[in-house]
Amino acid sequence: MQSVNHNGIIVLLGVFKILVVEYDVYGNLFGLLAAHPLTPLVSLHHLDVVEPIFPNMTRVKALQHLSKAAKLDSAGIMQQSICYDKKREWSISVSWGYAVQIFRTIFSPRELEMPSRTFLNWYRRADFTAYAFNTRPVTRHPCQKPFIFYLKDVRYDNVSGQIISNYARQQVKPPGCRWRIPSPEIIDLIRVVKKPDTLLWQSPRRNCCRVVASKKSSLDIEVGACREGEVIGVS
Repeated sequence: MQSVNHNGIIVLLGVFKILVVEYDVYGNLFGLLAAHPLTPLVSLHHLDVVEPIFPNMTRVKALQHLSKAAKLDSAGIMQQSICYDKKREWSISVSWGYAVQIFRTIFSPRELEMPSRTFLNWYRRADFTAYAFNTRPVTRHPCQKPFIFYLKDVRYDNVSGQIISNYARQQVKPPGCRWRIPSPEIIDLIRVVKKPDTLLWQSPRRNCCRVVASKKSSLDIEVGACREGEVIGVS
């Protein structure tokens, strides 16, 4: 079996491990990876039984794409942060280095931290009781379906000392919705800035994220250690 080691991220070409916990699943890993537990991503393997983690890419190309972010901040890869655009009534979930989701209306952090069941268990059954962790069903309500933005590119800015990653909206036709909440389909690109945090796992805690600029077709988000008195939630 081939393996590639990128700054502590071991990508095995050839189950999904989180420290000593191993999740054996089939199909679409998006729900699991977009709501990653507060633990380092150690490896992804048995990729022959799962779909590519990025759309319109082969499995190998998708892993190579993910490794671009992992090289810049292996501790932060796929770590989830949650914030809100209160003016537009959007809930935003950032899986750093992988994807950003925007949901119409306000969901609690507890809801967004649960993986959506886009995947099947090892016996290829949609049996949510088979997992050792809580999950939530994939919503059927057209207004509650997430708008997904996948990693487009990532770079380190020497001037600011920050990592700048851009996420482009998945080009699929959005479901019809009669809610008066603005549709996230107006956003084409999300820019996320964060500083590498090599000490993240000395005192594990979810990073906070903040919407720092909201433009007509783009969002700027900052991800980093929570400030004093800052909590993950709607204030």
